[in-house]
Amino acid sequence: MKTIIVMFLATALVRTPTIVGQATPPGPVPARNITSNQQGTDGNLVRFDLDFPGGTPGQLVEAIEKASGKPLNAIIPYEFATVNLPQLRMKSVTVPELFDALRAASSRAVARVGGYSIMRGPGTGSGLMPQVELVQTSYGFETTGTRRDNTVWHFFINQPLPVESKGTRFWQLAPYLETYTVEDITTAIQTAWKMLGEKTPPTMSFHKETKLLIAVGDQGKLQLIDTVLEQLSKGIPQPQSDPSAPKSGEAKKP
Repeated sequence: MKTIIVMFLATALVRTPTIVGQATPPGPVPARNITSNQQGTDGNLVRFDLDFPGGTPGQLVEAIEKASGKPLNAIIPYEFATVNLPQLRMKSVTVPELFDALRAASSRAVARVGGYSIMRGPGTGSGLMPQVELVQTSYGFETTGTRRDNTVWHFFINQPLPVESKGTRFWQLAPYLETYTVEDITTAIQTAWKMLGEKTPPTMSFHKETKLLIAVGDQGKLQLIDTVLEQLSKGIPQPQSDPSAPKSGEAKKP
Protein backbone atom coordinates (compact mmCIF):
# COMPACT_ATOMS: atom_id res chain seq x y z
CA MET A 1 0.00 0.00 0.00
CA LYS A 2 2.82 2.45 0.85
CA THR A 3 4.40 1.78 -2.53
CA ILE A 4 1.15 2.57 -4.39
CA ILE A 5 0.69 5.90 -2.49
CA VAL A 6 4.26 6.99 -3.25
CA MET A 7 3.82 6.26 -6.98
CA PHE A 8 0.52 8.21 -7.03
CA LEU A 9 2.13 11.29 -5.49
CA ALA A 10 5.04 11.15 -7.93
CA THR A 11 2.64 10.99 -10.89
CA ALA A 12 0.68 13.99 -9.59
CA LEU A 13 3.85 16.04 -9.16
CA VAL A 14 4.97 15.29 -12.73
CA ARG A 15 1.62 16.35 -14.24
CA THR A 16 1.33 19.57 -12.21
CA PRO A 17 2.54 22.54 -14.38
CA THR A 18 5.19 24.75 -12.86
CA ILE A 19 4.42 28.44 -12.18
CA VAL A 20 7.95 29.55 -11.37
CA GLY A 21 8.92 32.49 -13.60
CA GLN A 22 5.42 32.87 -15.15
CA ALA A 23 4.75 36.45 -16.54
CA THR A 24 2.30 38.61 -14.63
CA PRO A 25 -0.84 39.79 -16.44
CA PRO A 26 -0.22 43.05 -18.32
CA GLY A 27 -1.47 46.21 -16.56
CA PRO A 28 -2.80 49.41 -18.15
CA VAL A 29 -0.28 51.16 -20.46
CA PRO A 30 0.29 54.80 -19.42
CA ALA A 31 -0.83 57.33 -22.05
CA ARG A 32 1.91 59.01 -24.07
CA ASN A 33 2.15 62.76 -24.11
CA ILE A 34 1.88 63.31 -27.86
CA THR A 35 2.16 66.88 -29.11
CA SER A 36 2.07 68.32 -32.63
CA ASN A 37 4.77 70.41 -34.25
CA GLN A 38 2.57 73.45 -33.91
CA GLN A 39 2.34 73.13 -30.15
CA GLY A 40 5.83 71.68 -29.77
CA THR A 41 6.74 70.83 -26.16
CA ASP A 42 4.95 73.74 -24.52
CA GLY A 43 4.69 71.81 -21.26
CA ASN A 44 8.48 71.87 -20.96
CA LEU A 45 9.05 75.45 -22.10
CA VAL A 46 10.41 78.07 -19.74
CA ARG A 47 7.77 80.36 -18.25
CA PHE A 48 8.58 83.90 -17.23
CA ASP A 49 7.10 87.29 -16.34
CA LEU A 50 7.62 90.15 -18.78
CA ASP A 51 7.20 93.92 -18.38
CA PHE A 52 8.14 95.41 -21.75
CA PRO A 53 7.58 99.20 -22.05
CA GLY A 54 7.46 99.08 -25.84
CA GLY A 55 10.18 99.43 -28.44
CA THR A 56 11.80 97.72 -31.42
CA PRO A 57 11.77 93.97 -32.15
CA GLY A 58 15.42 93.75 -31.08
CA GLN A 59 14.63 95.38 -27.73
CA LEU A 60 11.79 92.89 -27.21
CA VAL A 61 14.17 89.97 -27.84
CA GLU A 62 16.61 91.38 -25.26
CA ALA A 63 13.80 91.81 -22.73
CA ILE A 64 12.63 88.21 -23.22
CA GLU A 65 16.17 86.87 -22.80
CA LYS A 66 16.60 88.85 -19.57
CA ALA A 67 13.23 87.76 -18.17
CA SER A 68 13.55 84.06 -19.11
CA GLY A 69 17.25 83.69 -18.40
CA LYS A 70 17.70 81.87 -21.73
CA PRO A 71 18.94 82.99 -25.16
CA LEU A 72 16.33 83.52 -27.88
CA ASN A 73 17.07 82.70 -31.53
CA ALA A 74 15.56 85.48 -33.62
CA ILE A 75 16.04 86.92 -37.11
CA ILE A 76 14.98 90.55 -37.66
CA PRO A 77 15.22 91.83 -41.27
CA TYR A 78 16.98 95.16 -41.57
CA GLU A 79 13.94 96.94 -43.00
CA PHE A 80 11.86 95.95 -39.93
CA ALA A 81 14.48 96.78 -37.29
CA THR A 82 12.90 100.14 -36.33
CA VAL A 83 9.26 98.99 -36.10
CA ASN A 84 7.69 100.25 -32.86
CA LEU A 85 6.03 97.46 -30.83
CA PRO A 86 3.42 98.12 -28.10
CA GLN A 87 3.80 97.72 -24.36
CA LEU A 88 3.62 94.08 -23.20
CA ARG A 89 2.96 92.92 -19.64
CA MET A 90 2.83 89.15 -19.17
CA LYS A 91 2.71 86.74 -16.22
CA SER A 92 3.93 83.12 -16.40
CA VAL A 93 4.06 83.09 -20.20
CA THR A 94 6.08 81.05 -22.70
CA VAL A 95 7.70 82.48 -25.82
CA PRO A 96 5.18 80.85 -28.24
CA GLU A 97 2.24 82.12 -26.15
CA LEU A 98 3.71 85.62 -26.13
CA PHE A 99 4.29 85.71 -29.89
CA ASP A 100 0.83 84.27 -30.63
CA ALA A 101 -0.75 87.05 -28.57
CA LEU A 102 1.37 89.73 -30.23
CA ARG A 103 0.35 88.58 -33.69
CA ALA A 104 -3.34 88.43 -32.77
CA ALA A 105 -3.23 91.91 -31.20
CA SER A 106 -1.59 93.42 -34.30
CA SER A 107 -4.15 92.03 -36.75
CA ARG A 108 -6.10 94.80 -38.46
CA ALA A 109 -8.48 95.15 -41.40
CA VAL A 110 -7.30 98.29 -43.21
CA ALA A 111 -9.20 100.09 -45.97
CA ARG A 112 -7.24 101.18 -49.02
CA VAL A 113 -8.16 102.73 -52.36
CA GLY A 114 -7.61 100.21 -55.12
CA GLY A 115 -8.58 102.58 -57.94
CA TYR A 116 -11.22 105.00 -59.15
CA SER A 117 -14.27 104.78 -61.35
CA ILE A 118 -16.03 107.63 -63.13
CA MET A 119 -19.48 108.30 -61.72
CA ARG A 120 -22.04 110.01 -63.94
CA GLY A 121 -25.67 110.84 -63.40
CA PRO A 122 -28.36 112.89 -65.16
CA GLY A 123 -28.17 116.50 -64.01
CA THR A 124 -25.41 115.77 -61.50
CA GLY A 125 -22.36 116.04 -63.72
CA SER A 126 -19.60 113.51 -63.21
CA GLY A 127 -17.01 112.67 -60.60
CA LEU A 128 -14.62 110.02 -59.37
CA MET A 129 -15.74 107.26 -57.05
CA PRO A 130 -12.87 105.61 -55.12
CA GLN A 131 -12.93 101.81 -55.10
CA VAL A 132 -12.28 100.86 -51.46
CA GLU A 133 -11.15 97.40 -50.42
CA LEU A 134 -10.23 95.84 -47.06
CA VAL A 135 -6.84 94.19 -46.57
CA GLN A 136 -5.64 92.26 -43.50
CA THR A 137 -2.40 93.38 -41.86
CA SER A 138 -0.39 91.94 -38.96
CA TYR A 139 3.14 91.68 -37.62
CA GLY A 140 5.14 89.73 -35.06
CA PHE A 141 7.44 86.72 -34.72
CA GLU A 142 6.73 83.35 -36.33
CA THR A 143 8.50 80.06 -37.00
CA THR A 144 8.16 77.10 -39.33
CA GLY A 145 9.69 74.52 -37.00
CA THR A 146 8.82 72.83 -33.72
CA ARG A 147 8.24 75.35 -30.97
CA ARG A 148 10.92 74.77 -28.34
CA ASP A 149 13.21 76.95 -26.28
CA ASN A 150 15.83 76.79 -29.03
CA THR A 151 13.39 77.49 -31.89
CA VAL A 152 14.50 80.04 -34.50
CA TRP A 153 11.94 82.87 -34.85
CA HIS A 154 11.80 85.55 -37.53
CA PHE A 155 10.05 88.91 -37.45
CA PHE A 156 7.53 89.61 -40.21
CA ILE A 157 5.14 92.31 -41.33
CA ASN A 158 2.11 91.25 -43.36
CA GLN A 159 1.17 94.48 -45.11
CA PRO A 160 0.04 94.30 -48.75
CA LEU A 161 1.63 96.87 -51.01
CA PRO A 162 -0.56 99.80 -52.05
CA VAL A 163 -2.15 99.55 -55.46
CA GLU A 164 -0.23 101.97 -57.64
CA SER A 165 -0.04 102.11 -61.41
CA LYS A 166 2.07 105.16 -62.10
CA GLY A 167 1.92 106.70 -65.55
CA THR A 168 2.11 109.88 -67.61
CA ARG A 169 -0.76 111.54 -69.47
CA PHE A 170 -1.17 114.64 -71.69
CA TRP A 171 -4.08 117.03 -72.25
CA GLN A 172 -4.38 119.73 -74.92
CA LEU A 173 -5.57 122.90 -73.15
CA ALA A 174 -5.75 125.24 -76.17
CA PRO A 175 -9.59 125.09 -76.37
CA TYR A 176 -9.87 125.90 -72.67
CA LEU A 177 -7.40 128.80 -72.58
CA GLU A 178 -9.76 131.08 -74.51
CA THR A 179 -12.00 131.11 -71.43
CA TYR A 180 -9.78 130.05 -68.50
CA THR A 181 -6.17 130.56 -67.45
CA VAL A 182 -3.76 127.72 -66.74
CA GLU A 183 -3.93 128.64 -63.04
CA ASP A 184 -7.75 128.35 -63.11
CA ILE A 185 -7.54 124.83 -64.51
CA THR A 186 -4.73 123.49 -62.31
CA THR A 187 -6.21 125.06 -59.17
CA ALA A 188 -9.55 123.32 -59.81
CA ILE A 189 -7.76 119.98 -60.24
CA GLN A 190 -5.62 120.43 -57.11
CA THR A 191 -8.68 121.46 -55.08
CA ALA A 192 -10.45 118.24 -56.07
CA TRP A 193 -7.44 116.13 -55.00
CA LYS A 194 -7.26 118.01 -51.71
CA MET A 195 -10.94 117.41 -50.98
CA LEU A 196 -10.41 113.69 -51.64
CA GLY A 197 -7.68 113.70 -49.00
CA GLU A 198 -4.93 112.72 -51.42
CA LYS A 199 -1.58 112.98 -49.62
CA THR A 200 0.46 112.12 -52.72
CA PRO A 201 -1.37 113.69 -55.68
CA PRO A 202 0.11 113.54 -59.19
CA THR A 203 2.48 116.30 -60.30
CA MET A 204 1.46 118.60 -63.16
CA SER A 205 3.39 120.82 -65.57
CA PHE A 206 2.17 123.10 -68.40
CA HIS A 207 4.18 123.29 -71.63
CA LYS A 208 3.60 126.76 -73.06
CA GLU A 209 4.85 126.08 -76.58
CA THR A 210 2.45 123.19 -77.22
CA LYS A 211 -0.18 124.16 -74.61
CA LEU A 212 -0.03 120.65 -73.22
CA LEU A 213 -0.82 119.84 -69.60
CA ILE A 214 1.46 117.00 -68.51
CA ALA A 215 0.71 114.98 -65.36
CA VAL A 216 2.58 112.09 -63.76
CA GLY A 217 1.07 109.90 -61.04
CA ASP A 218 -1.28 107.04 -60.25
CA GLN A 219 -3.58 106.27 -63.18
CA GLY A 220 -6.65 106.30 -60.99
CA LYS A 221 -5.87 109.76 -59.67
CA LEU A 222 -5.16 111.08 -63.19
CA GLN A 223 -8.76 110.27 -64.16
CA LEU A 224 -9.84 113.21 -62.05
CA ILE A 225 -8.26 115.59 -64.61
CA ASP A 226 -10.59 114.16 -67.27
CA THR A 227 -13.56 114.88 -65.04
CA VAL A 228 -12.49 118.47 -64.31
CA LEU A 229 -11.85 119.27 -67.98
CA GLU A 230 -15.18 117.72 -68.94
CA GLN A 231 -16.99 120.09 -66.60
CA LEU A 232 -14.91 123.11 -67.67
CA SER A 233 -15.79 122.47 -71.30
CA LYS A 234 -19.43 123.19 -70.45
CA GLY A 235 -18.49 126.79 -69.61
CA ILE A 236 -16.79 127.43 -72.94
CA PRO A 237 -19.04 129.44 -75.33
CA GLN A 238 -19.93 127.43 -78.38
CA PRO A 239 -19.43 129.12 -81.81
CA GLN A 240 -22.67 130.45 -83.27
CA SER A 241 -23.65 129.03 -86.65
CA ASP A 242 -23.98 131.49 -89.57
CA PRO A 243 -27.62 131.52 -90.69
CA SER A 244 -26.53 132.52 -94.22
CA ALA A 245 -24.26 129.52 -94.50
CA PRO A 246 -25.66 126.81 -96.80
CA LYS A 247 -27.00 123.70 -95.19
CA SER A 248 -25.62 120.31 -95.97
CA GLY A 249 -26.37 119.35 -99.59
CA GLU A 250 -27.55 122.90 -100.43
CA ALA A 251 -25.74 125.06 -103.02
CA LYS A 252 -24.25 128.35 -101.77
CA LYS A 253 -26.36 131.36 -102.69
CA PRO A 254 -24.66 134.15 -104.68
